Amino acid sequence: MAKVISLINQKGGVGKTASTNAISVCLKHKGYSVLCVDFDPQGYLSFSMNADTREHSSVYDVIKHKVKARYAIQKTDVVDIIPADALLGNVEREFTGPGSERMLKDSLKTIMPMYDYILIDSPPELGLLSSNAVIASDIVLIPGLADGYSLQGIIQVHETISRIKQAFNPRLFIGGMFLVRYYPREALSRTTKETAALLAKHLNIPLLETTIRHSNVISKAMTTLQQDIIDYAPDNPAVLDYIALVDELFERRFI
Repeated sequence: MAKVISLINQKGGVGKTASTNAISVCLKHKGYSVLCVDFDPQGYLSFSMNADTREHSSVYDVIKHKVKARYAIQKTDVVDIIPADALLGNVEREFTGPGSERMLKDSLKTIMPMYDYILIDSPPELGLLSSNAVIASDIVLIPGLADGYSLQGIIQVHETISRIKQAFNPRLFIGGMFLVRYYPREALSRTTKETAALLAKHLNIPLLETTIRHSNVISKAMTTLQQDIIDYAPDNPAVLDYIALVDELFERRFI
């Protein structure tokens, strides 16, 4: 039965989609069967895996019950994915009745036995889509940039996750926050990590020790070549950081 991991942050541009892609690839290279679910109407995760969002069924079709989840899965050179398109943005208007916050969880039930891990990429706002991602998850990870502005938003993210956990998903585990685009030689990054440690302690959530360095190579692999980052650049420092991040999650028994 799959363990479901979602990556959440209300702020855009914090490496959430790239981290979803990278973590899924690291799990695949460890020999696990992995599915990604793009639950962001922007569809950047789908694009990074070269998924077909025009002729193929999307996650919107799944939650609308137009197609079963298994028939929306695309097998790509990166990992399997249920893609998203702009129609997913209609969800906030179309789904307003009771149970709307559980539509993703209910839709994934039939494919849970098919995978070891399912990773969900959520949109950069704390609305119905993000709530669905959290409710469907066993573990939530919170990526943040190594700057003060990013850390400010984590407090609100944590409050939202905590409310959802109490109301809908008491078994949810907040697997912690981690810093991306980290520059170890820069004083600002080091200071931000110290601040993040204090914030994590205040919120009573883990701060993962592994940080992710910035890399144009990863960006190229995902956005230009749409390739598996480990196959493309196995010795790249940021790729090695993501491998270490997944190792840390296993060592802490978070995943």
